[in-house]
Amino acid sequence: MRYRRLGKTELSVSVIGFGAIKLPQVDTETAIEAIRRAVDLGINFIDTARGYGDSERKIGMAIKGLRERVIVATKTAARTADGAMRDLEMSLKELGTDYIDLYQLHSVSDQETYEQVMSGGGAYETLLKAKEKGLVRHIGVTMHRALETIKQAITSNCFETIMLAYSPLDQECVGREIIPLAHKHDMGIIIMKPLSGGQLRSRLNPLPSDPPERDEAVFESLRFIISNEMVSTVIPGMTCAREAIENAWVGEAPLPMTEEEKRRLMEAIGKLRRSYRYGQMCLRCGYCLPCAQGIRIPDVFLAYDMCYGYPENLRHMGIDLYMSLEVKPSECIECGECEERCPAGLPIRQRLREVMKELERAIAK
Repeated sequence: MRYRRLGKTELSVSVIGFGAIKLPQVDTETAIEAIRRAVDLGINFIDTARGYGDSERKIGMAIKGLRERVIVATKTAARTADGAMRDLEMSLKELGTDYIDLYQLHSVSDQETYEQVMSGGGAYETLLKAKEKGLVRHIGVTMHRALETIKQAITSNCFETIMLAYSPLDQECVGREIIPLAHKHDMGIIIMKPLSGGQLRSRLNPLPSDPPERDEAVFESLRFIISNEMVSTVIPGMTCAREAIENAWVGEAPLPMTEEEKRRLMEAIGKLRRSYRYGQMCLRCGYCLPCAQGIRIPDVFLAYDMCYGYPENLRHMGIDLYMSLEVKPSECIECGECEERCPAGLPIRQRLREVMKELERAIAK
């Protein structure tokens, strides 16, 4: 198992962590077996949250007698200081510990929420006090998609770690822009949803057999993420010992992944992508670039996904991104070079025309 420094916390964490979000789906015995097997395999970072059902209680039972071998991270979705203190006290009780290694503000994913938790009487206030008392050793934040708010959190230097959604299937601007920024500020970078909510586990390959055989989709997807040396750890959700074994294998995988290996992975995902709700859409791998006209093809498709796939209150982000593009799809000269390079074989020229019409229609509203 490889270990990396978790940013300014100076903690040494396994590159593969134990994501505990799915533990409520299994019985206590299965959960305990999964966690202990993971620890035996060198996985020392366990991430949960107050909102993950009975996950904390199961972890507390599993790590009894192993506390010094693991780094425990949990989260509060509370927005006020009082609410965060109640959550912290309950987490300490359920986990059976007198301190939490990393305590995170959970899903601070819009400007209004960020301002609420950071203001006087907000949840961040409790985290600072808890750290002073030794109840919390380090402070982090988890965020989704709201890029400007994410940048604000990073540059505030108030947090030691940040958790971001990132996978071969959903790279968005995180890999290109946000991860380097967080790394520059010496934040520990924790990656959630590395298998896109399990889609890469169950749809690119059948479930692995017992005894475990390597699921290439899982293996290569996780390897893709940890090939980025700025990433501290990735936390695939686990429910059983078999998955712990399967994920731990990646901790010894050869790195970095070569460009040819990345391309093969994208080709496999591209075949899957055609069955998605929004049809043949971009992987945002960037292999189509550079465009002779300077069109940022992946960002055009990202704008569409944001505009038509995000919740109503966030769809403006897609329009904002599209409006910010210096070169619009209308400048396409139909040369077709992008399609020759696309590992998913997408009809990019046709899709650009269709997406442009949809986005222009959204702007007109």
